[in-house]
Amino acid sequence: MTTLEKAKLWLTDTFDEETQKTIQNWIDTNSDELEDSFYRELEFGTGGMRGIMGVGTNRLNKYTLGQATQGLANYLHQQFPNQQIKVAIAYDVRNNSKEFGKMCADVLTANGIKVLLFKEHRPTPELSFTVRDKKCNAGIVLTASHNPPEYNGYKVYWNDGAQIVPPDDENIIKEVYSVKFNEIKFSGNDDLIEWIGPEQDDVYIDACMENSLYQNVGRDNLNIVFSSIHGTTYATVPQALKKAGFKKVDLVREQMIPSGNFPTVDSPNPEEPAALEMAMDLARITNGDIVLGTDPDGDRLGIAVRNLEGEMQLLNGNQTNTILTYYILDQWKKAGKITGKEFIGSTIVTSDIFYDIAEKFGVDCKVGLTGFKWIGKMIRDFEGKEKFICGGEESFGFMTGDFVRDKDSCGSILLACEIAAWCKANGSSVFEYMIDIYKDLGMYYEGLVNVVRKGRTGAEEIQQMMKDFRENPPKEIAGSKVAVVKDFQEQTSLNLLDNKKSVMNDIPKSNVLIYYTEDGTKVCVRPSGTEPKIKFYVSVKDAINSAQEFKEKLLVLEEKIKIVKQDLNL
Repeated sequence: MTTLEKAKLWLTDTFDEETQKTIQNWIDTNSDELEDSFYRELEFGTGGMRGIMGVGTNRLNKYTLGQATQGLANYLHQQFPNQQIKVAIAYDVRNNSKEFGKMCADVLTANGIKVLLFKEHRPTPELSFTVRDKKCNAGIVLTASHNPPEYNGYKVYWNDGAQIVPPDDENIIKEVYSVKFNEIKFSGNDDLIEWIGPEQDDVYIDACMENSLYQNVGRDNLNIVFSSIHGTTYATVPQALKKAGFKKVDLVREQMIPSGNFPTVDSPNPEEPAALEMAMDLARITNGDIVLGTDPDGDRLGIAVRNLEGEMQLLNGNQTNTILTYYILDQWKKAGKITGKEFIGSTIVTSDIFYDIAEKFGVDCKVGLTGFKWIGKMIRDFEGKEKFICGGEESFGFMTGDFVRDKDSCGSILLACEIAAWCKANGSSVFEYMIDIYKDLGMYYEGLVNVVRKGRTGAEEIQQMMKDFRENPPKEIAGSKVAVVKDFQEQTSLNLLDNKKSVMNDIPKSNVLIYYTEDGTKVCVRPSGTEPKIKFYVSVKDAINSAQEFKEKLLVLEEKIKIVKQDLNL
């Protein structure tokens, strides 16, 4: 079926008048919008979907969201027959999120499903928490994380509070794609809606405190600067910090105003230093010890602390998670809570330092594919057998305990502030604490390259790049021979030194390649699952003996990453 034929299917009474007018105008004017809006179906992937809002099958709108929700409703009835099914729905600050949330609620209630709907925008981790707290069968959150303002998205959670994983994800996808647009039930029943208000914030914050705080040292003497970057955590993080006893908290007032247009930043992504620039400026005025910022749906966090020169410096995701994980395990060890049946969670693109940390403290380090849903799956798979302590991934996500089954900025912020207060009370700093960890385990440093390729041709180009890397792997990277090639699509690990190949069937298939060189350099290549880009993760390592060596070692590792990028033509 041609793109034009697909578009004409939307010129029927199934679709509203405004939608039909837009499409007819595109047809009449031979607009390029028609091709991009209809050349494919917006993919409902293994966690949900994300895309540009607008008219068409390749856009996020009432009909594509309605189709997803109708498919989910059909699957829920199959899985929980003869039950009063409950689904929690939350949404972030993005344009149309609140309206989309109510529309999804209408589809579910039209199918006889009870909905617990948040009255106002709330963070994704609070939705994850609420699914379990309220004993729901599933959850939905409307968010596109840190994507640009024109995007929105839809994520599905299962009854354990984690994002859907096999086999539920694949079965839901089948149901979604089997739904015809004229089969969507949009006429909801408000009698089946239970509204959730601020009272749930208190329950969630109490759980964050219980799972994230270990020792009350110096909390009243830590200078904190926080920004929600126009996102949902304006409603939770300041309240949590106050409740936990942190008294010196300065807010970036301009960015505490929720807005889907994110007016003060180019991108609401705390991974990017520019997103925290206003917070950094405020910290210079207030003599801040730590700067914290979150993305629109409040699962990711960025942390900046004072470096050895006293300047505010944004930590990367691996550095943040290294500090948080090491501290937690140290506290568990001191409390005698480590028995050998505990584990931490990580992902294949995250720093290998987490293996070293786990080994030091006598716990297991389980590793899954990219995305916190795989850490959530670990918790479920080992529930009752092994105790989950904490988990993180390089893309600025971390979780403490298993009360939330997704990355959680609120609990992580409480933990980070406790560490900062403890360091300050002992005449040290978070940055010096990080160097102490490197002295103990080796200094790891990472770099990330995003190669953006938009549209249909871009998607094809990314596929070809993966094909080329798979068929012609590099022989040498930064002067060191490639020793091991791991192909997660083929589920094989090839040792190039002895030409032996082994099977890796403990992790599901995924289009990811990892190269390890003889000197320990690691390069991971994968297409993004949510954005039009291919990602290259680079990790290098060196020994360090003192804080005085840090700057010198950093320059060496940065130069090595530059060489890696040159060798891979990035």
